[in-house]
Amino acid sequence: MFSKLPSKLLRTSNSFNKTSDNQIVTTVLQRLYSNNVVVIGGGAMGSSVAYWLKEKSSKSSQNVNVTVIEKDPTYSKCSTALSVGGIRQQFSVPENIQMSLFGARFIQNLKERFGPEADISYMPYGYLILASEKGAPQLDQNFQLQTKLGATNTLLSKRQLQERFRWLNVDDVELGCLGCDKEGWFDPWGLLSLLKRGAAGKGATFVQGEIVDFVFGVSGEPQGVKVRLPSKEEQTLQFDSCVLAAGAESGKIAKLARIGLGSGGLAVPLPVEKRKRFVYRFDSQGTKAPPLRSPLTIDFTGAYFRNDGVSYIGGASPKPEDEPTTENLDVDFDFFDRYLWTLLAKRIPAFESLKVKGAWGGYYEYNTFDENGIIGGHNVYKNLYFATGFSGHGIQQSPAVGLAIAELLLDGKFQTIDLSRLGFDRLITHKPLYETEIY
Repeated sequence: MFSKLPSKLLRTSNSFNKTSDNQIVTTVLQRLYSNNVVVIGGGAMGSSVAYWLKEKSSKSSQNVNVTVIEKDPTYSKCSTALSVGGIRQQFSVPENIQMSLFGARFIQNLKERFGPEADISYMPYGYLILASEKGAPQLDQNFQLQTKLGATNTLLSKRQLQERFRWLNVDDVELGCLGCDKEGWFDPWGLLSLLKRGAAGKGATFVQGEIVDFVFGVSGEPQGVKVRLPSKEEQTLQFDSCVLAAGAESGKIAKLARIGLGSGGLAVPLPVEKRKRFVYRFDSQGTKAPPLRSPLTIDFTGAYFRNDGVSYIGGASPKPEDEPTTENLDVDFDFFDRYLWTLLAKRIPAFESLKVKGAWGGYYEYNTFDENGIIGGHNVYKNLYFATGFSGHGIQQSPAVGLAIAELLLDGKFQTIDLSRLGFDRLITHKPLYETEIY
């Protein structure tokens, strides 16, 4: 437990002075504090947890020390920094819709919360999700639920789609759903920076280090983590509560806490693993290409595209048998040629003639159980909480999830959105929450 870290450690630089900075970290790691929360992972999710813990505790009598451990403060392989940065309410699980609505309000109020210079380059051009004849009834049902919960979406028939989006081939499309005023995309790095700076400004501490193990007390519960600092020195950081928000690394780190390796309640693993996805940037050389302010369009095949300045970006999840290896983020350009291009060109004829200009790879924190976030406490370790497994939806849900975890820790229950169904318990009771007609 800790006293407050010096302000010189509140930074995003990936370079630690091997003498002075590590000496400061070592000294601080040995101090005691009254209520210490350790957050593992400093991406958007972990930074949001830190922000809301400090925001809420500052308005109450609770004195909470928050320390965020991030292995790579450059975020070079972080899911946050490499995401497409979309936000939408077009889900079929009510909790996902509610979290995205909260995220939309959070984005709209950024300047009020973080100051007049706060900007994440939000592009409110919407999402357009397309359904085949088979999927149309479910898309309609999803729309009804979204509207009931406060989303502003519009259903479009085949004819309406053709009239409104003349660049779209709708021969095998039956129905579309267009998000109107709370959907679009933004700069994920910008949101991460605001959350991290906001948390640090309220007293949270960000420390560069890698979790190598957990330390257990006589009760059998984890009471601390062993952290390897940039100097390669290992220090033990004690905590009262710990939040695991390490993205694609969460499943591996959970094993260090014996989750999935024990008996009884510890026999159930955290089903979060890396899945590599590619995003391609390309120019259209065809006529009637989608104009600049076109919505992010998701075909019922799973292929998607959106504008990126004067170019386009797009991608698709591979078939299960074609999942790429995850030892690095190298891009498979053949995947575009043999699979994605065909899907895009069928839906947008102007993409039959295009030129790939670049691409990047990123990791999904993929929940193999049901592809939805795992939010809340562990069933055995009462001081360990999860905010992970969002399977591509994490950046838009990070504001809501950060607040939800802060509510659990400080209030003892969810207050703003009831996310109980997304807890770890559903893994034990085998009650998955699947999205339907959502890609």
